[in-house]
Amino acid sequence: MAAKQSDIDGGGEVSGGGIKNSAGGVAYSAGKTNNTQALRGGKDVLNKKENPDTAQTQGVAVDSKIQEGVKLYRQKEWDKALKEFLSADLSKFSFDEKNEIAYYLGLCYTKLEKYDEALTYLEQVVTLGADIYRVYQCRMTLAYIYIITKRVRMAEYELKRLQSNGLESPLIYNTLAYAAFARKQHKNAIELYEKALDIDSDNTTAMNCIGYILADTGTDVMRALRFCRKAVDKKPQNPAYLDSLGWAYYKSGEILEARTWLRRALEIAPNEEEIKKHFRIVTGEKP
Repeated sequence: MAAKQSDIDGGGEVSGGGIKNSAGGVAYSAGKTNNTQALRGGKDVLNKKENPDTAQTQGVAVDSKIQEGVKLYRQKEWDKALKEFLSADLSKFSFDEKNEIAYYLGLCYTKLEKYDEALTYLEQVVTLGADIYRVYQCRMTLAYIYIITKRVRMAEYELKRLQSNGLESPLIYNTLAYAAFARKQHKNAIELYEKALDIDSDNTTAMNCIGYILADTGTDVMRALRFCRKAVDKKPQNPAYLDSLGWAYYKSGEILEARTWLRRALEIAPNEEEIKKHFRIVTGEKP
């Protein structure tokens, strides 16, 4: 599906994703992430865009070392931020400050795709469990790492732990759906994406993924086109969504429309392998 989880981008601070606690009715701010390489509806787990204004240190009296590291992180200077946090003398920090450093180390390592190191720090934050918001963020990032490193069952474990605590969000359902998709459980994946839409009816990741799966499997091409069009209408410059729409047109037998949309996708993302594959199939041309 040029399977991209436009809501799963490794290691992002999450903000504004509409997470809710179904047990206690408490609303939490949750996050997004984009990874146009994980799943057409996936990297939105870690690339759901980080909101620097909401990336607050959670109630910590911030040391200048931490402040500088956080500043570099927000500027997407992952290497520099990592060096800043690693150079901190932990003996001088409080328990909360050490936990804050571990949190950002986990995110920096994730952004730098050093996943083994990231797991160490993210699991540390989860184990301490002092802040439910941070635990949510870290479990989502752990799930992202497990998915892209093909440890799907472990990803499902992290996500189900969140659900067992009464937490729900489009991001959780989208990521669970991707895990199901990765195991070729297409019906289950669609049901999970539909749950994401129940919470957020404008969730383009879920729209796009449902459309792609319905088209690619030949389950319901007309319904696939409706979902893919909705996603493209909302985000017309998203190459994954354009690719899904083009593929749905191809599956419906509308070759000229398919070529048009796939060419647009390729113009935006010329190096995306899935899009190039679809383009070759539909046109017989080399991109």
